Amino acid sequence: MADIKPAKKPASKKPAAKKPAAKKTAPAIKSASKKPRAPESTLLSRILTSLNDDKAEQIATIDLEGRSSLCDTIVIANGRSSRHVASIAEHLARRLKEVGYGTCHVDGLTQGDWVLIDAGDVIVHVFRPEVRAYYDLEGMWSVDEKPVRARRAAR
Repeated sequence: MADIKPAKKPASKKPAAKKPAAKKTAPAIKSASKKPRAPESTLLSRILTSLNDDKAEQIATIDLEGRSSLCDTIVIANGRSSRHVASIAEHLARRLKEVGYGTCHVDGLTQGDWVLIDAGDVIVHVFRPEVRAYYDLEGMWSVDEKPVRARRAAR
């Protein structure tokens, strides 16, 4: 014969003991660990300061506000060597993160010929001098009637 198990008895319900009500307190205000940004120090000014501190050369800014949906400003600078270019880019990305602008997307760091730092409203290009002359970004974004590259060829 098959074993028949007796039906389980329903658990008796005991009244739950009430815990004393916790006192409601206002949430604690956390002090910000990051320093608040000064109104006069904008993203662009911080980038230019960092580039100057790292001895970047031939720094140029191109205002694209209203001309491009990519960014408001492009900053172009030179480094003396591949190592200098990579160092400038690493320091800039680290400094922007430390002051609260978040993590910037950095491309080209391993080669060090042309490093692009996307900081949101500002895109920074750091070149070796030969690479900057070859790509001529200033000529591409210029508003002159003749691009810079065409003027150089005419000389």
